[in-house]
Amino acid sequence: MPPSGITDAAAKGVKLERYASGGALLLRRAASGKLVSASSHLLFRATVLATLALVFLFTLHYPSLLSRSFHLSSSASTSTSLASSSAQHSHRSLLMSSSPSTSAAGTYSGAKWEEQIRRSARPARDGGISVLVTGAAGFVGTHCSLALKARGDGVLGLDNFNAYYDPALKRARQALLASRGVLILDADINDALLLAKLFDVAAFTHVLHLAAQAGVRYAMEAPQTYVASNVAGLVSVFEAAAKHADPQPAIVWASSSSVYGLNTDAPFSEDHRTDRPASLYAATKKAGEAIAHAYNHIYGLSLTGLRFFTVYGPWGRPDMAYFSFASAIVAGEPITLFADARRDFTFIDDVVRGCLGALDTAGRSTGSARTGKKTGPAPLRVYNLGNTSPVPVTRMVAILEKLLGKKANKRVVTMPSNGDVPFTHANVSHAAHDFGYRPTTSLEAGLRHFVDWFVDYYKLDVKIATANAKPTDNKTAKKKKKMSASS
Repeated sequence: MPPSGITDAAAKGVKLERYASGGALLLRRAASGKLVSASSHLLFRATVLATLALVFLFTLHYPSLLSRSFHLSSSASTSTSLASSSAQHSHRSLLMSSSPSTSAAGTYSGAKWEEQIRRSARPARDGGISVLVTGAAGFVGTHCSLALKARGDGVLGLDNFNAYYDPALKRARQALLASRGVLILDADINDALLLAKLFDVAAFTHVLHLAAQAGVRYAMEAPQTYVASNVAGLVSVFEAAAKHADPQPAIVWASSSSVYGLNTDAPFSEDHRTDRPASLYAATKKAGEAIAHAYNHIYGLSLTGLRFFTVYGPWGRPDMAYFSFASAIVAGEPITLFADARRDFTFIDDVVRGCLGALDTAGRSTGSARTGKKTGPAPLRVYNLGNTSPVPVTRMVAILEKLLGKKANKRVVTMPSNGDVPFTHANVSHAAHDFGYRPTTSLEAGLRHFVDWFVDYYKLDVKIATANAKPTDNKTAKKKKKMSASS
């Protein structure tokens, strides 16, 4: 057995060795900790810098980040230049910010500009109304603005000229309206600052709100644009009218026959259920009707919703079936028809009369932008505006073939589940009772007016078939000449 001294020395040596080993370990851990700490600091700083850079880029490019490029494939170009340029147009963002940096209110300003606004919005006849028309460069908006101005009412238009379809057609409509003394501002309905400014500058008695993202099938490709325009945009207009206009205007706005969705009871009545939309487009329009109920109840806005049924005619939308079919027939392109599809085609003149009738019979709003209180209930109305005569789409194509003197290359398919419905059929008894709405234009007569305009606008070398109008068409040669002049 070794002496105790040797044992103590050995024990001390083991302890020293352990201390040394532990110290080395601590040093290594400390060094490693510092390295990790340094790395963490560097990573944190890099993350902060990257975040700031992204925020800067987002702020700098905000409109372009929110916008979506719209491009519809058109028929092949013909020697008549029927198709527009194939270049893809950038769609202005529908989610406009109300901040001063993105609002058009800064661009539209000054005493001269305000006088232009007042001049366009000022009625030219005793008892005339002053109307702010949104979507004024659109199909229905253009015709309504022309009709209002022609009878001596004041009209100011608003349109964002997006490229859902060829903006050149919208600019041509704008030029037509300008020649009649109607000013259209290039701006968006989600621009809250500009809307508030317009209500400050001009005392609008009415708003005809027609701006919307149209098209049933396109909603499957760009759903956010429908929410931004048809829901957020509607709220934007209601907000401005309720809280900035003094006095509050009466508002007539475009709903749609699409709200009837999967309803099979015919003809469609305003009393039928509308809780089964077949498309997102239909859902946004139904949402709009619910929103209108809330703003009528809370703010006392006088609101009238108009459910349009397949409107057609001169200056129409190229994405609509009758327009695209005519383009395809002339260009020799094939067309796709849905089997057994029927539509209540309604001529634009009849729809315009319905819109003006709704404006003329709209009651006053009862709210106050100054006090935030209302003096009583305000009118809340919904009407169908249709032709009351569903027609097979194949019949519509046959009429176009006859007028254009050329057979269509037809391809008939089963209707897909893309938002379309088998048929539409309007009951217009409520509109007939309340403001005398009675459609008078047959599909044959209406399509002839469209083809007359279509051939002239695109400068087509097409000899239109001789008219074979019936007396019941209620479209005499004199009326046709008047229509051509107005178009």
